[in-house]
Amino acid sequence: MIWVAVTAGLVVLVLLIIFILQNQDRVTVHYLGAAGELSLGMALFIAAVAGGVLVAIAGAARILQLRSQRRHPPGQPPAPATATRHEPTPGPGGPPR
Repeated sequence: MIWVAVTAGLVVLVLLIIFILQNQDRVTVHYLGAAGELSLGMALFIAAVAGGVLVAIAGAARILQLRSQRRHPPGQPPAPATATRHEPTPGPGGPPR
C-alpha cells in the first residue's frame, strides 16, 4: 500500500516539474511593497505552497478547537486540576500486614 502512495507522489512531482519547465517566462512579482523577478511557474508554485500552509494552519487551529470542545462541553465549566495520589497496589498475597 505504501508503494502506491510513493508512486502517486512521484507522478505528481514529475507533473509539477514539467509545469515549471514549461512556464519559464520571467514575471515581476510585487508583494507588500517588495518586488522581484522570477519564472511564472516558480511564482505559481510558491503561491500554491503558501496557500497550502495557510490551509494547514487553519485546519490545525480548528482541530485544536474541536478537541477543546470535546474535553469541556459547552455549559460545563472545565474541571479543576486535582492532584491525585497513587496508592500502591497490594501484591499477590494481599495487603501487607
